[in-house]
Amino acid sequence: MKKIVLITGASSGIGRATALKYAEESFDLILIARRMEQLEELKKEITEFCNIEVKLLKVDISKAQEVKEAVESLEGSWRKIDILVNSAGLALGMNKIHESDYDSFDNVIDVNVKGLLYVARAVIPLMLEANLDGHIVNLGSTAGMAAYPGGGVYCASKAAVKTLSDSMRIDLIDTPIRVTNIQPGMVETPFSDVRFYGDHDKAKSVYSGIEPLTAEDVAEVITYATSLPKNVQICELMITPNKQATGTNIYKK
Repeated sequence: MKKIVLITGASSGIGRATALKYAEESFDLILIARRMEQLEELKKEITEFCNIEVKLLKVDISKAQEVKEAVESLEGSWRKIDILVNSAGLALGMNKIHESDYDSFDNVIDVNVKGLLYVARAVIPLMLEANLDGHIVNLGSTAGMAAYPGGGVYCASKAAVKTLSDSMRIDLIDTPIRVTNIQPGMVETPFSDVRFYGDHDKAKSVYSGIEPLTAEDVAEVITYATSLPKNVQICELMITPNKQATGTNIYKK
């Protein structure tokens, strides 16, 4: 029987690249995002080159009831989720905390922290019920290891992803489920466009002078981490482009 991977934030960036990578490896996919049009385009692209099943769910993961209802709507073999990739996440602005909008606090925490919790809370019981050698991959960030100017709330949210990943690993220690926290550094995706509210030039400038990671690079690492023998658990893995040593130590030409 084919394995199933559920990916949040699948409509763009790392989530989208991860969906394509798992499709190449013949996983059936449950793809979650708010933008159904982009999900439909991705499904069409995948099914043109892969003989797999793809289920799309339009969900705002920051809303607990939406997540609960969407996961509960899964039927039959779709409930046997082998891998969960919590990829959805965002940052908004580069303002100091005392100069930021209250709404930006809510949006970042609601998606990056509460959304991850809501999805994990809904999916883990299905993994346990099916007695699967499940795997949970949470997308953290080098930002979660040390704060940087203008990134206070985002950095805090990714620090929470690290701590929650550790907590999940502890809570699931007596089960077959593994938990991995992937911590990318600079990855060129639509992430910066969102952070700078659609200012593409400003977003592009973030990566000038360095060759950043691509979404495909991170997807490669995610699929690698979940492909190892079941007695091997990568607890956390930081990945940066060459010329980036830490979240804030970066050499640009």
